[in-house]
Amino acid sequence: MLVDVHAHFYHQRTPRADWRERNESRITAGAKIGISVHVASILGSFGLTSPTYFPSPRDVTAGNDALLALQRAHADRIRGYVCVNPNYGAHARAEIVRCLDAGMIGIKLAASRRADDPLLDPIAALARERRVPVLQHIWQHRRHDWPGQEASDATELCTLARRHPDVAFILAHIGGGGDWLHSLHAVADVPNVYVDLSGSGVDGGMLEACVESVGVNRLLWGTDITMETGWAKLRYLETFLSKDEMALVRWKNAARIFPPGAFPTD
Repeated sequence: MLVDVHAHFYHQRTPRADWRERNESRITAGAKIGISVHVASILGSFGLTSPTYFPSPRDVTAGNDALLALQRAHADRIRGYVCVNPNYGAHARAEIVRCLDAGMIGIKLAASRRADDPLLDPIAALARERRVPVLQHIWQHRRHDWPGQEASDATELCTLARRHPDVAFILAHIGGGGDWLHSLHAVADVPNVYVDLSGSGVDGGMLEACVESVGVNRLLWGTDITMETGWAKLRYLETFLSKDEMALVRWKNAARIFPPGAFPTD
């Protein structure tokens, strides 16, 4: 079993004209790598008709609808995070209920509002009620602001996680850029924050530092956009983790924090 906890797909209302080919290439590459299930999100229109990190309610719904359709078409391979923009609180909460009822298994928060903002509390409370994890887009140690997003770092995610200790939060793409050591120091003593190993970064010592910081019980394997770096990390982990430890990273940790029955068991 191998669960990719951080995947993305596209749809016809995104900037890529080759969206069908890109979706198919992920599924094909996943089969070669050995991925059993892609847990994916679609970020609205990915910037086509509203900003990627500040998607309009219409684009949020369209993206989630497209992902639900993919989940139905590939019921053996794809599961969904419902992506929401917390700046539209009522819409976000209604969309979470709608999409979880339709079979999605988690919540995706991008960079629409800082992770420690009180606007996220109702979403976290709903995650607790529905017993689903929250994948939070993270920049590893934000030193300044960037246009078009409200990027969060691990310190802010930990503030939210401490306010909601019964919710599992996934710190996105530890290899996605920035000072990952800062993130690992921040999350070390926050037991409900899990580290997603995805991202294009493959720095020397990064995976060993992840194990040292949070242990194998809080590591989740994923790819994000660059699947080849996810594959490289998987191969490298096999050089210093035991078979039982690898099973935790590959799927058992994910199975523990996602709803029961989210993944096949044989």
